[in-house]
Amino acid sequence: MAWTDRLTRPLLALVVGAAFGASAKAEESAEPSFSRDIAPFLETHCNGCHSGSEPEAKLGLDVYRDSANVQQDFGVWERVLLMLEGRQMPPSDQEQPSEQELQDVMRAIHAELDRFDCSGERHPGRVTLRRLNRAEYNNTVRDLLGVRFRPADDFPSDDVGNGFDNIADVLTLPPVLMEKYLTAAERIADDVFASEELRGRLLTHEPAGAPESVRANIADFVFRAWRRPVTDAELDRLVTLHNSATSGEGGGRRRARQGDRQGGSGGQRQNGMRLVVQAALISPHFLFRVESDPEPGDEDGIRELNDFEIATRLSYFLWSSMPDEALFDVARRGELTKVDVLEEQVVRMLRDDKSRALVDNFAGQWLQLRDVATIAPDPERFPAFDAGLRAAALRETQMFVENIIREDRSVLEFLTADFSYVNGRLAQHYGIPGVEGEEFVKVSLPEGRRGVLTQASILTLTSNPTRTSPVKRGKWIMDNILGEPPPPPPAGIEPLDEEADLLGTLRERMEQHRSNPSCSVCHFQMDSLGFGLENFDAIGAYRALDGRFAIDPSGTLPGGAEFADAGELMDVLAERKREAFSRCLTEKLLTYAIGRGLVSYDRCAVKAITKRLADHEYRMSALVTGIVLSDPFLLREAKGDP
Repeated sequence: MAWTDRLTRPLLALVVGAAFGASAKAEESAEPSFSRDIAPFLETHCNGCHSGSEPEAKLGLDVYRDSANVQQDFGVWERVLLMLEGRQMPPSDQEQPSEQELQDVMRAIHAELDRFDCSGERHPGRVTLRRLNRAEYNNTVRDLLGVRFRPADDFPSDDVGNGFDNIADVLTLPPVLMEKYLTAAERIADDVFASEELRGRLLTHEPAGAPESVRANIADFVFRAWRRPVTDAELDRLVTLHNSATSGEGGGRRRARQGDRQGGSGGQRQNGMRLVVQAALISPHFLFRVESDPEPGDEDGIRELNDFEIATRLSYFLWSSMPDEALFDVARRGELTKVDVLEEQVVRMLRDDKSRALVDNFAGQWLQLRDVATIAPDPERFPAFDAGLRAAALRETQMFVENIIREDRSVLEFLTADFSYVNGRLAQHYGIPGVEGEEFVKVSLPEGRRGVLTQASILTLTSNPTRTSPVKRGKWIMDNILGEPPPPPPAGIEPLDEEADLLGTLRERMEQHRSNPSCSVCHFQMDSLGFGLENFDAIGAYRALDGRFAIDPSGTLPGGAEFADAGELMDVLAERKREAFSRCLTEKLLTYAIGRGLVSYDRCAVKAITKRLADHEYRMSALVTGIVLSDPFLLREAKGDP
């Protein structure tokens, strides 16, 4: 059976069989322990198959004898909890435990994990030196110098890790990129000094030629470029570089000759500052988000980030760009370590237009919206899918996510919202009357459409070119909404050819396919989720028939939750799967915020953030603030994983 082929699934056998009995009820209020509440299950119901030299599924449960053993396989046991909470295990064709038995086991496992994770030493983690990715580079030079072209569009593509392109460990610096940086710095400087407006924003201290004005102009610019106060030694070197250009010495000679043609000493002074701009833009202090490691005397090898490091983390999290003047001012006053000030800044920054970066760079990768540009439905089967519909579908989801962020709505509305944004083209596609033209307007959705899962962008992304794919749609929900990705299919199992001509409904053919015991466990939830969206074709248009067959969008999820159609499925996800969705979204946004993959010791931070989210009506600002106030965001650890 497929569930026995998984690494983690055999562990779920511990919930099958007899109950704790009267003694467990008597101790219900007692603190759970491994030896009393978990080990007996393993011995009685699991070790018969999962022990010895060749345990089933290559996982011997006889090794689990105490809490220390559990801690060695923290991730495995965390996965057990996900399966139990989702009622995915034990399989439906096995003897089922009572709800009380499930609650008792989950409570015991939670307690074991909490002892390991939350009562021990803090481990905020250590992020590798983070290079600016392409989006961050473009946004930073825009906000720093006012240039409107996008120099990083000519850079090599950024690698992706843990689902995002801002993960420090994969943002390497190949030689070709360094060459691009040099070229970009020169072009940016040329652009700035060709514009009187941009040049004036850079040279604010007068008289321009006075040594004190030169020093002040350089200090102001480099402070913003490097996102921290510049040291006297650094400033001295940059002033020397500036003066070498104005005097025609060294590397500044070519620029000095240009300055003569531009107007003598005034042009030379500008060329001196031009050289400083180029030097600042190719410095590691600009190209990387530099944070100091803890000193040897810091307790446990952990230190609190300083105000400027917090400001930088916060601005690149929410804006994919440098701090603005308001954030710098708070950092200068040393107030960013105050909880109330951080909360105020989060609210302010989410309301700013620059929070659109969360839509483009976080949601664009979480929801895979960046792939909308390359999806290719079969033009013969779906002639309605053209460039206009593609653009409208993408824009709808972007505007919807932006609304959740800017209006601080509940994150559960990602699943349940009864509104969206359409233009005339998309309104026609959805059958919404009264909307014409290119302008997008907020509308109430027709019955059956709810949240992002029924938007054309997601429905098209999760379809095959010629037809819908319940498997792809179900897997996408498990991956990106529930955080419960299914395992790879077992070796030797022929995949279902969803593209083949149907002899019955797709549901009927898939029912035959998953009758194979090796397929049934994973496909039970995955297919049910996908079939709930079958009323929407491969480009997101509503339909009642698939060919000549009536569509049945009903389903049952593990644990017995039933739904009749997509609308009811969204209700089930928002109610029965609320914790899973909250945890999934938290984990993805925290990963994006700190630029590294999560590990076992991040569990307490995730738990605290999701609790804060629930306590604040699931508001988007509560999620963001919870992340910003967490140890992984505010602290830095000297060593790597413990």
